[in-house]
Formats: sequence, C-alpha cells, structure tokens
Amino acid sequence: MNLFKTLRRINFKSFWQLFKLGFSNPLFILPTLNATKECLSISTEYFGRLHYKNTPANAFRHAFWNYLIAKKCTKWSRNTKTLIKWTKNITDWHENAFRNRDMARKMDFHNNKVGRTVFIERKESPIEVVIALLLEMTKNSIKITKQTLLKKHQSTLVHLTE
Repeated sequence: MNLFKTLRRINFKSFWQLFKLGFSNPLFILPTLNATKECLSISTEYFGRLHYKNTPANAFRHAFWNYLIAKKCTKWSRNTKTLIKWTKNITDWHENAFRNRDMARKMDFHNNKVGRTVFIERKESPIEVVIALLLEMTKNSIKITKQTLLKKHQSTLVHLTE
C-alpha cells in the first residue's frame, strides 16, 4: 500500500475531510494505517487477489478491516463508543472518497458494519480467533442482488459475485 499514491487519487474535498478526521483523533492515524496494511496482507494470505473483487473474500476483508482498526486503536482508547465512531467515520470516508458502483458500495458499508459488530462482541478475543470466526462467516456469505433486503442479513457477510 503506497500511501502517497493513494492520496493522489482523492479530490481536495475528500482530502480536507480526511485531514479533519485525523485531526479529531491523531493518535488513531498510525494504528489505522497499520490495521489497513495488516488486513490487506492477511486477506491476500487467505484469498490471493480475490479480495479485490466483489466476492466473499472481499466481504471478509471489509469486516476484518473494521474489526482490526478498532482493535489496533484500543492502544489509545478503551472507550468502545469512541473506537466504533472512529472506525465508522474513517471507513465511511474511504467508501465515499473511493466510490464504487451502487450495489458494491452497499455491500461494503454492510460488511464494514458487520466487522464493527464483531469488534463489539469479540474485542477481548485474540485476533487469530476473530480471523477464524470471520473465515467461517465468509463461507456462509450471502450473494445479494438489488432485491435483497440487507436489513434481513445484519449479522451476515454479503457479496455480489462468486
């Protein structure tokens, strides 16, 4: 992950929003970057490059990314509400700065939320235990279409393609 290459892809408005986000919780910036790198590495280890497509592997990556950001930021805060708010804000920023097609975006937002829920429920668990849980959830990921009601699947990972 090349941070500067990534930042060049965003417009000024998104960059300014990111700056304000970082300024609101500067201690969370480095743990978030580390969580992002680790998440990409682990996702590649388990799924190769499949996690870059709208597959169950992508669902795993998004959920694990949200879990891991919150987990890594616990070094600076034990307040679950603060951690979840930061994680939601930074991952929502990402989804808005790097826009996908409508269904892919809905899928990403959904899987991000699942990851934050896993953090709330398993924040004391070792990362290896959470990876095993998310891998099992990935096997049970549900393929969605425009007609799928995501509210029916709030605690389930979802994907678009096999």
